[in-house]
Amino acid sequence: MTAGTPEEERGADSEGQRSVPPSGLPGPGGRWRDGETGLTRTYLFAQRAARALVRGVHTNWRRSLHLRVISTTLVLSLLVMVGLGYAMISQVRGGLLDAKIATAVTDHRAGLNYALAELQENDGGDRDRLLYNLASELTSRSGDTGLYSVVILPSVSDELGWATGEGSVPPRLIEQVRQSETNDQQYHTYTRVTTEQGEEEPALVVGAQLTHAYELYYLFPLQHEQEILDLVQNTVALVAVLLVILLGLIAFVITRQVVSPVRSAAQSAERLAAGDLTERMTVQGEDDLARLAVSFNDMAGNLEEKIKELEELSKLQRQFVSDVSHELRTPLTTIKMAGDLLFDDRDELDPSMRRSVELLQSQVERFEELLADLLEISRHDAGAATLGIESADVRDAVMKAVGDAEQIAERRGIKVVLRLPAEPCLAEFDTRRINRILRNLVVNAIEHSEGRDVVVTAAGDRDAVAVAVRDYGVGLKEGEEHLCFDRFWRADPARVRTTGGTGLGLSIAKEDAVLHGGWLQAWGLPGQGSQFRLSLPRRSGSELRGSPLPLVPPEIALGRTFAAFGDKDGAVGPKPAANGHARPERTPGRGDREGAQSGAADDTAVRSERDPREGGEDGS
Repeated sequence: MTAGTPEEERGADSEGQRSVPPSGLPGPGGRWRDGETGLTRTYLFAQRAARALVRGVHTNWRRSLHLRVISTTLVLSLLVMVGLGYAMISQVRGGLLDAKIATAVTDHRAGLNYALAELQENDGGDRDRLLYNLASELTSRSGDTGLYSVVILPSVSDELGWATGEGSVPPRLIEQVRQSETNDQQYHTYTRVTTEQGEEEPALVVGAQLTHAYELYYLFPLQHEQEILDLVQNTVALVAVLLVILLGLIAFVITRQVVSPVRSAAQSAERLAAGDLTERMTVQGEDDLARLAVSFNDMAGNLEEKIKELEELSKLQRQFVSDVSHELRTPLTTIKMAGDLLFDDRDELDPSMRRSVELLQSQVERFEELLADLLEISRHDAGAATLGIESADVRDAVMKAVGDAEQIAERRGIKVVLRLPAEPCLAEFDTRRINRILRNLVVNAIEHSEGRDVVVTAAGDRDAVAVAVRDYGVGLKEGEEHLCFDRFWRADPARVRTTGGTGLGLSIAKEDAVLHGGWLQAWGLPGQGSQFRLSLPRRSGSELRGSPLPLVPPEIALGRTFAAFGDKDGAVGPKPAANGHARPERTPGRGDREGAQSGAADDTAVRSERDPREGGEDGS
């Protein structure tokens, strides 16, 4: 909390509120807040950088076999070297200390025996002078290098002690010596002594009782042993580092020899999968990797040969279908002309002949439609299909398609409900192909609606237009939303075609939608009906990224029930027309707007959908 001037405080008190400076402007204590903001930004920047670094390392770790092998080798080598170094240094330390203890105990034993002999020979002399001379004599035996110093301590408090060097005897050792039952029992321990330079060094202390009144201690500096141990530790550390680096380089070289051919094989496989059937791997040597390259090349060669055979066979099949379709047109035309003559004079024939002529006429018409569809499929397969692009209103295409299916709907007693926007939905498309798509969708919905109404909805946004055809019939099982666009596919093979379809309508509609750069998608649930959605870009050639209509009906997405909309039998869906006639229902003006709103009111949150190529429930 920052402090303000008295005038500001009085002003705030008089107004009954606290004065808060605007964000980003300096105010009382603003310098402190600016510093806090700078620290916050620095912290956030460092946090983002750390996260990016962690993500980068994690990604490289998952994707790079080379990095994983080298890192694992370095870590394991480091652990092994640490373990071996610790064991080696422990052995060296133990050996040095054991040798030092043996030497120290021997020297102390020799000094102890000499001191006892001197004390026995000079029992009646000056005790203080004798002890001083003993300490000096024992110290001189260590030589000029000063291997040890001598300390003589009294066991009783009335006597004096003598020392010939720096350092003190640890109290724990003094306690052990004084509690020993025999005079010649030796004890040793470790301590630290201070040198003339003021540095502390480790030392070994050996002590024993000299007489009942005095104790003899030897202090052995361990500086030489410490230097040897430091040299060994530094040598082991240096060797360990060099060995780890060397092992890392060896792992890098060895792994590279294995990973490089594997990466080359992966790149060759990617190019082969992308369609480059001439891709081959370079064979070097006769080892396992060379056999892998040979096997890959054999596989690629066989795959190329099989694909070429399949392409040739597919080309022959397409050519055969196209040729047969063209060749059948001439006899079909003759048969149709004869059939038309017989059909025109059917009233003059007896009833059995009249029925035969009517069947002949219907089958000839179906045969003609089948030939036309086969020719259209062959054009799509050969890549010869073209578009006659023009700017048109998708509502007109919907009205024309519904009008063409009106007679079929009337015979089935089905009502086609239109939900069209009030404003034009202009787009650039081939009207003939789009009309054919919508007619196929409407006729297909009528055929599978099980006597219930069919709802056709149109909508548009800035980039796309869409038409959805909804029926409340048998629906589609899981996976059939993709199979329904296959050629000659039926959801129920035992189902009889009542509308005379060829089985190619949805397949051709799919090809036409793709030719426009659009989507033709299906949704369905058993017992809930189905919905087909056609989405087109407003501008021809532009990429379609979303659809103004949802693929899944809003009522299904929201989980609503429709018992209120069921027919007398309790079926789900809009009720059929009361008069039994099935005419498209469209009210001009306000009715269009209300219809469009009713069709999209429950879909305000899902108006824009993703490209099916990106995945999701709308993917075709």
